[in-house]
Amino acid sequence: MSQDGRPARPVAELFSDLVKTVGELRQQCPWDREQTLETLSRYLVEEAYEASDAVAGGKPQAIGDELGDLFAQVLFHAVIAEERGFFTLAEMLSHARDKLIRRHPHVYGAERLSTAEEVVRQWDVIKRAERERAGVTSALGDGATGLPAMLRAEKLGHRARAAGVDWPDVRAVLGKAREELDEVEAALARGDFHQADEELGDALLALANAPRFLGASAEQTLRRACDKFTTRFVEVEQLANDRRLTLKHLSSEQIDELWQEAKRRLSADREGRED
Repeated sequence: MSQDGRPARPVAELFSDLVKTVGELRQQCPWDREQTLETLSRYLVEEAYEASDAVAGGKPQAIGDELGDLFAQVLFHAVIAEERGFFTLAEMLSHARDKLIRRHPHVYGAERLSTAEEVVRQWDVIKRAERERAGVTSALGDGATGLPAMLRAEKLGHRARAAGVDWPDVRAVLGKAREELDEVEAALARGDFHQADEELGDALLALANAPRFLGASAEQTLRRACDKFTTRFVEVEQLANDRRLTLKHLSSEQIDELWQEAKRRLSADREGRED
């Protein structure tokens, strides 16, 4: 039985129904008819991020809803691609399955691997061979240009590491970031804002690779920092409101005092919940 009490239907049947619905919308909805791969691409990215947020929130219903929305977006793109003669939905699904099998010879072939680390190393070797067959000669390949900058920086670091080029540890990464920040300061002292901006980019690129040395993801690390900043900012706003203060009218020192108080209150609340 399904969660709503109705008899469970085969997955293949449900998938077929969803594909049919996407096709009907493409034909009958004025807005959907006007869409192209290019206009829909932003929604594909948005749905992926919303799915990621749902996973981070840990709520099963939200995860299911957002993954469903993302899946629907993938199908809309596939239907439009099929209309343009790029490929059929069947070809896309077959190619995806073939790729998974090809990249998992330890599951579908004679080779056997026992650890996740071994699988990752083999995955990198297989993908590098695929890029070479496609005529890509550099380890960085296409440079992952379609990714958001933070994810791209981290991916470039992974690819460079697989090719044998990387920092030895996280301290070396931080040292590189400090070196770049010193160059930012030097450029600012000269009044060269363009150079300062370039050096800031180098510092950010280095820092984007620091979390992977800690077994973490740059995206998730920054996402948690954003969440923490938002929580503290809301607390500062509440403190200011309770005291009839307007943040825009406060000095930097006064705002910092509120910020530190907010940190202490939030820390005390967290410790109280843990006790």
